[in-house]
Amino acid sequence: MVDELAVLRDQIDEVDQELVGLFARRLKLVAGVGEVKSRQGVPIYAPDREAAMLAKRRAEAVAQGVPPDLIEDVLRRFMRESYASEKDTGFKCVNPELGKVVVVGGAGQLGSLFAHLLRLSGYSVDILEKDDWADASNKVADAGLVVVAVPIDQTVAVIKQLPTLPTDCLLVDLTSIKTEPLTAMLAAHSGPVLGLHPMFGPDVPSLAKQVIIYSEGRGSEQYEWLLAQMRIWGARLQAVDAQEHDQAMSLVQALRHFTSFAYGAHLCAEQADISQLLRLSSPIYRLELAMVGRLFAQDPVLYADIILSSPRNLEMIRRYHTRFGELLTQLEQGKRDAFVEQFAEVSAFFGENAETFLKESRSLLAQANDSRHYADE
Repeated sequence: MVDELAVLRDQIDEVDQELVGLFARRLKLVAGVGEVKSRQGVPIYAPDREAAMLAKRRAEAVAQGVPPDLIEDVLRRFMRESYASEKDTGFKCVNPELGKVVVVGGAGQLGSLFAHLLRLSGYSVDILEKDDWADASNKVADAGLVVVAVPIDQTVAVIKQLPTLPTDCLLVDLTSIKTEPLTAMLAAHSGPVLGLHPMFGPDVPSLAKQVIIYSEGRGSEQYEWLLAQMRIWGARLQAVDAQEHDQAMSLVQALRHFTSFAYGAHLCAEQADISQLLRLSSPIYRLELAMVGRLFAQDPVLYADIILSSPRNLEMIRRYHTRFGELLTQLEQGKRDAFVEQFAEVSAFFGENAETFLKESRSLLAQANDSRHYADE
């Protein structure tokens, strides 16, 4: 008697093999696209093209009775792989006449990432570390771009110690605070100045869709080429005033990092069984736990420096602490209606964003659930 299940599984295996072949073909085509983009200076990330392609594929999926979300998920995974493969293919050089690039702190993780990308773009890059400082004047003498990529607590001091730069040299920093470094650069250099804050870590597989915030300093026409170069790398650029940036980062970085640290510290103090929490957790809690846990796999000095980089950050954390205490007091007093009322107020504050976040989180939760390891019960 024919085993129906075995027959069906054999057919599925055949289809899967065909899919692997199609995947390989698509990746080869993507490699060709990457080479053309490199020659023509086309950005890795083309949002309009991506949106149009996904919309068309979703419509085709519906027409064939295939869940459109499934097709979009597969294609987005392909695109992530494509962006990563294009990162090291080389990029068109926007400013071939530029003099040497000097990355101060280029041996560090973020500095080395930018040095790598600049080299892939055809620029001559030199590294300046503290052990080379005696030769700093010679290193920057013919520089067209100097990038300061040192720890936050050292940035302003390093900027003040820079030797005199060529008048037309562009001076840039890569720091998560902007007001003080930008002020220091404007005082130290009479030429073009630009403040950058890459909103990602040095381990990103590609700059595609990664956000780089920039704060204008001086000589916008003289640094437009660098903005264009970063767009070719795939970055999404967001312009913001330095003070507005620092205010926003009190919430985006300092408070977020501190609350993750505090939650992790609480789990540690309670001697929580992480393995048990993972076994018992829903996908959303696993994702939340992962976001906390990843903090503790990274450099503690970096996060201490981010949180302590401005008195504004500590003031924000203090206000959060006060609000946390007030809400806890409401619960201790059994004020259920007050909690519900506060919840409704915050929900109204988020408005349509709440539904958008709910939809986006469903996709993340599905991926978290797929990655779970289920032990035998």
